[in-house]
Amino acid sequence: MRKPGQVFLVGAGPGDPELLTLKALRMLKRAQAVVYDRLVSPEILALAPPLARRVPVGKAPKAHPVPQERINEIMVELALDGLTVVRLKGGDPLVFGRGSEEVAALNAAGIPVEIAPGITAAQGVAAATGVPLTHRGLANGLRLVTGHCRDDQPLDLDWSGLADPDTTLVVYMGAANIAEIATRLIGQGMPESLPVLAVASGTTPRERRLVSRLDRIADEASAAQYFGPVLFVIGRVVSLYQSCPAEVLAMLATRPLREAVYA
Repeated sequence: MRKPGQVFLVGAGPGDPELLTLKALRMLKRAQAVVYDRLVSPEILALAPPLARRVPVGKAPKAHPVPQERINEIMVELALDGLTVVRLKGGDPLVFGRGSEEVAALNAAGIPVEIAPGITAAQGVAAATGVPLTHRGLANGLRLVTGHCRDDQPLDLDWSGLADPDTTLVVYMGAANIAEIATRLIGQGMPESLPVLAVASGTTPRERRLVSRLDRIADEASAAQYFGPVLFVIGRVVSLYQSCPAEVLAMLATRPLREAVYA
């Protein structure tokens, strides 16, 4: 019987190849087969060995051509053929990446698996835009949530817990539901004027940025055709963005930082 190969579960980061960890790059260079998601940038995929088999298994909102169960089977089948398999996932595989489910499936099949963490999108966008995720006087905490549910089910989030103006809220994959998210947060007491930064394809050459307010973000993101992948940073820290509107800068000069929001 052929000795099974192994699987490397690799976080590709937010898109910029320079944000790959050394461990992730080392694993990718060893790949004989790469099973990759839709959000993996072409620049990173190009770093895989030219002769490595490439297997796309990406999902999009309301479009799941390769179900998760089949993805698990593909990795097991490739490894049982004796191949070194890289499961390449955008961001970090253990942050909204279902990486733990894949590890469980591989363990059940007796396939060795090793994980290389990746820079998650919130960190990449913060570094690229200069908007911190926490800042003294503006945000003393951070919440990361996904803007869509498994199998496109309705959102079921702790809206009252998320509506905390002292905490930065980062919404992953929220373009399709940002109108509902904003409405729910405002309904729980979040200020309509709270600044929001939307970043599409963050850290890549295709990156686009939009600064808005909580009560306007859905309409303005739609008008600007900001579709996935889009990350939303909601909170006072957005007032530190280098191109924030003049009224925010004026408030920063005259009011305590932790009160600095849109007028």
